[in-house]
Amino acid sequence: MKPRITVITLGVDHLEKSVAFYRDGLGLPTEGIIGREFEHGAVAFFDLQSGIKLALWARDNLAYDSGLAKTPPSPTELSLGHNVASKAEVDDVMAQAERAGATIVKPAGDTFWGGYAGYFQDPDGHLWEIVWNPQFAIEP
Repeated sequence: MKPRITVITLGVDHLEKSVAFYRDGLGLPTEGIIGREFEHGAVAFFDLQSGIKLALWARDNLAYDSGLAKTPPSPTELSLGHNVASKAEVDDVMAQAERAGATIVKPAGDTFWGGYAGYFQDPDGHLWEIVWNPQFAIEP
């Protein structure tokens, strides 16, 4: 398999609320909810870097499409890492997420490996790590 991940889809319980969090709260660009004309089709795409998209899709629809039973969410199954250019930027993004309605689960602080990071959960419980890694060169 060649590494061609182009979409990361998060199953959400309240699509409109989640779109507002990512669009209005975090400032991610989107055209909003599309596909409402299709049963199980309403979805929102957000542009990330390098052509990667974040998709929000109702958990019921994701379960239906995959053929799997809907299960309770587990925030420790996966985390999304967002790397930034400085410790101050970690603090800024964490504050922005909290203002947008995120739950801060681990305030930003120095890590055991020499970086600086914190964790928050979006309104559906998805876990995000905001991190400054001195080994990664990130453009401010």
